[in-house]
Amino acid sequence: MAAAVKLHRHTGRRRAARFLAEGPNLVEAALRRGLVSEIFATETAAERFATLLGESPVQLVTDKAAKALSDTVTPVGLVAVCSLPVAHLSDVLAKAPSLLAVPVGISEPGNAGTVIRVAHAMGADAVVLAGDSVDPYNGKCLRASAGSIFSIPVVSHPDAVGAVGQIGDAGLQVLATVLDGTVSLDDVDLSGPTAWLFGPEAHGLSSALVDLATSRVRIPMPGDAESLNIASAAAICLYQSATAHRLR
Repeated sequence: MAAAVKLHRHTGRRRAARFLAEGPNLVEAALRRGLVSEIFATETAAERFATLLGESPVQLVTDKAAKALSDTVTPVGLVAVCSLPVAHLSDVLAKAPSLLAVPVGISEPGNAGTVIRVAHAMGADAVVLAGDSVDPYNGKCLRASAGSIFSIPVVSHPDAVGAVGQIGDAGLQVLATVLDGTVSLDDVDLSGPTAWLFGPEAHGLSSALVDLATSRVRIPMPGDAESLNIASAAAICLYQSATAHRLR
């Protein structure tokens, strides 16, 4: 169990190529993907989630031990140690994707998890966390994804410019969301393969990335808000793409 507790830290997850999934929803999703290597549960949780766990071997732990394994305020007493899925941008592009979400420099795990959840819901082929972005397998991001992280490829690519270059070379139009975009979201052609670039709210996309884009797109905002956070922008743009694909 001591090794599992170390997975709360990014360095521990990277070294062990493992992460923790906590709670019935995430554990069930990880079991479906075949990623679970160990399950820890209190006696109460093992009884409560017996149907979910099925024949999976469970190590019973005390409430104190379950709290050490948890990063939530009110632990449910169910945690699984899981293998990190392997996802590479080259593999994603080899499958000729029609829709990619590419958040750049996303640092807030709740926003990252929400983008992953939205991308999954809108039928995107993958999420590419480009640049200096959060570890998608930390607890808060996992919970915000509501299990979607187990159903859609999530690629971490530290070289944002390199990633966008590869995506463009693969034949996708690259749309950069910017406040001063030259084309409105209402007018952009979304019928073809598309990769959406979303920048951090604080300073947006870098000029180097915007220069690589096929188009600079603005989201019409009839209200007085100055901007949208990255998760909100992603939800709007990915929905628009999903609608275009559905109606073509």
